[in-house]
Amino acid sequence: MGITKKRKAVAGKVDSNKFYTLAEASGMVKQINCTKFDSSVDLHVRLGVDPKKADQAVRGTVTLPHGTGKTKKVLVLCTPEKEAEANAAGADHVGLDEFIQKIESGWTDIDVIIATPSVMPKIGKLGKVLGPRNLMPNPKTGTVTNDVASAIKDVKAGKVAFKVDKAGIVHASIGRVSFSPEKIAENSQEFLNAIIKAKPSTAKGTYLKSLFMAATMSPAIPVDTKGLIH
Repeated sequence: MGITKKRKAVAGKVDSNKFYTLAEASGMVKQINCTKFDSSVDLHVRLGVDPKKADQAVRGTVTLPHGTGKTKKVLVLCTPEKEAEANAAGADHVGLDEFIQKIESGWTDIDVIIATPSVMPKIGKLGKVLGPRNLMPNPKTGTVTNDVASAIKDVKAGKVAFKVDKAGIVHASIGRVSFSPEKIAENSQEFLNAIIKAKPSTAKGTYLKSLFMAATMSPAIPVDTKGLIH
């Protein structure tokens, strides 16, 4: 059975007029997976904010209790005296000038970039490449730091950075379809708690406007946002 046939077969299982609880969605996302590989489980959260206003640009980090199920590739951009520390902590790539040149040439085969503050002036010019891919190191997400060992360990343990996009939506991978429904639900709740905590004081009206859970190439499941704000 091909993906499209499979997708049609499972699409009928999701009632688009119903709002599922987080627990129901976490169980259903496993049943409607269309792929043969261990798909990513993603959350798409529409927020009642105006991302064009600087004081409403929701962003932050959260460490998921069960990790993301994906081993993230980490690049550390630092001066030579920090390289041994970065390598010992498990960085996949460590260096500076050679990687700046590679990124300028279009290389972005990494998931997270951690940089020491002293090298940030050199990295500024990479904004055009790294910005759109959400890879630019930032002090707010803990990826600009002198404590590179702790930052690497956090990322490898399941620390996820999130940022609202121009449409007012936050997208994030919070696990894999191989996870138990309980782990998917717990990771989802932890992620949503972080988004709720990051609510700007200037945001008016409903903050969590809509929430969908979906696996790669599978139908999206509408989730009831009532009761999620603690």
